[in-house]
Amino acid sequence: MSARDRLSDALYGAGWATVKKLPEPVAVRLGRTIADLAWKRRGQGVQRLESNYARVVPGAGPERLAELSRAGMRSYLRYWMESFRLPAWSPERIANGIDIKDIHRVTDGMAAGKGVVLALPHLANWDLAGAWATTGLGIPFTTVAERLKPETLYDRFVAYREDLGMEVLPHSGGSAFGTLARRLRDGGLVCLVADRDLSASGVEVEFFGETARMPAGPALLAQHTGALLLPATLWYDDSPVMRGRVHPAVPVPESGTRAEKTSVMTQALADAFATGIADHPEDWHMLQRLWLKDLDPAREPDQDAREGTP
Repeated sequence: MSARDRLSDALYGAGWATVKKLPEPVAVRLGRTIADLAWKRRGQGVQRLESNYARVVPGAGPERLAELSRAGMRSYLRYWMESFRLPAWSPERIANGIDIKDIHRVTDGMAAGKGVVLALPHLANWDLAGAWATTGLGIPFTTVAERLKPETLYDRFVAYREDLGMEVLPHSGGSAFGTLARRLRDGGLVCLVADRDLSASGVEVEFFGETARMPAGPALLAQHTGALLLPATLWYDDSPVMRGRVHPAVPVPESGTRAEKTSVMTQALADAFATGIADHPEDWHMLQRLWLKDLDPAREPDQDAREGTP
């Protein structure tokens, strides 16, 4: 394990051990202070965030982009502060910390005996939404996690999410799709963060006027299993409560090849994501390269992920 990997593991471990013990107002101030320090340093992650916001808010000048990136870093650190503290939150605190519009689209789909694929972008705090599903709604679900370096850090994330009631499968290894399909055929819930392709073999979509790639998994799972495919978006406001919305279901096209159907459905997901991101750009935590124009195949596989390391 490299010195950088050991440091990352130690810092995340300290965060989970220490931040969850802090009084909530102290944790909020700490997160904002760290965010402002990171923003002032203008590292790769902050620069990439501004570059991505420039697509989302066309015509924004340098001052507006700087405002957005500062707000974006504060939102990103709010996510981390909340996530470090989530294991210590009571079910009541979790329930009071989130308000999701049109959640009936999920519960009605589950009640009808259909599996449900809930697809989200990197908006606000998807871990809090997951904890709310398992505790507030009483619905266990399965998700997929990217393998992080070092392996000990990945293990921490898996243990953390499993403690919140989630079943976590590794993104790599090839067996995740089959397990997800079985869960859906049994009428289960699958939640996937799906605005960034990790395989370099995703579906090309038009996203804020340019071409990006997004994973095919949500659309393929819906086609294979008959599950309902629901986009969802999340955002913060000035209150301690995170807001969210479940969008209308993405239908499976009646005609076309599997690839054509997957393309149409993934574009529909991208359009729903774009609606939520355009409304709340500062809550989109995309500190990595996304659009094809920005991607360089010569980059090391993990170099892009490190751009977003806080």
